[in-house]
Amino acid sequence: MENFILIIVAIFIGYGLNRLRIFPEDAAAILNKFVIFISLPAMILLQIPKLTFSMDIMIPVIIAWVVMILTAILTLFVSKIFHFTKEVTGALMLVAVLTNSSFLGIPIINAYLGDEALPFILVYDQIGTFLALATYGIFVAAYYSNKSEINVQIMVVKILTFPPFISLIFALFFIGTPFPDVILKVLATLANTIVPLALVAVGLQLQLKLPGHEIKPFGMALLIKLVIAPMIALTIVKIAGWTSLAANVSVMEAGMAPMITAGAMASLSGLAPRLSSAIVGYGILFSFFTTAVLFKFI
Repeated sequence: MENFILIIVAIFIGYGLNRLRIFPEDAAAILNKFVIFISLPAMILLQIPKLTFSMDIMIPVIIAWVVMILTAILTLFVSKIFHFTKEVTGALMLVAVLTNSSFLGIPIINAYLGDEALPFILVYDQIGTFLALATYGIFVAAYYSNKSEINVQIMVVKILTFPPFISLIFALFFIGTPFPDVILKVLATLANTIVPLALVAVGLQLQLKLPGHEIKPFGMALLIKLVIAPMIALTIVKIAGWTSLAANVSVMEAGMAPMITAGAMASLSGLAPRLSSAIVGYGILFSFFTTAVLFKFI
């Protein structure tokens, strides 16, 4: 219960700070950078070495990519059926497909499934969602905005220089190798900052304005992201007969709210900024209910 209270309190602290203009406008970006450069790499180094090489490691990767591919196809199909504009289609291809697998995934799934779930959350996030953001996300933003050329070299550099990804590669070499207690304590202290900082940053960026004429794409995006995506993951798990913790984590991750960074990427690319912000903001709020329902199915 205390984990859910922390999630709600931290988000509303961030939202309140934003409304009262107490923090500078770039406060969320600063907090996110701390999480990305310090907190998340520390958590990766702390948790990934606890894994053992098995099929369980591959389950989050398989589910992440299958869910993203199928929801991207579905989003494109829905956009054509409803004749959404190119800008709206591009926005939905980002926020209806990419999941908030770390900033919300870590505290929410940890609350439901415990600390043992953390290594699988990180695998889903880094080898699934992050790689998709750095490749698929950049491609979609470039293609639908027509403001920049698609540059494979830039995508590769972004992936190879992303601090959590570097930490993941490093941590994989230490699977099964225990770190000294001093290092573990330092890593644990830094890793513990991820939840409050990330959630306050979420609150700082929360946008709840909903343009009336964009209700249809708004509704379709949240239906795909919060309902259909986890149903796809559940179907995969049932068909494959997976009942492990890794499978449960993957299903919960598939049902997380839209990725904040995907919304920011859509806005910066000129892809329906108000709509993108509304989908992300309301998606975060709705996800507290939908993930609670989803948990009953696993």
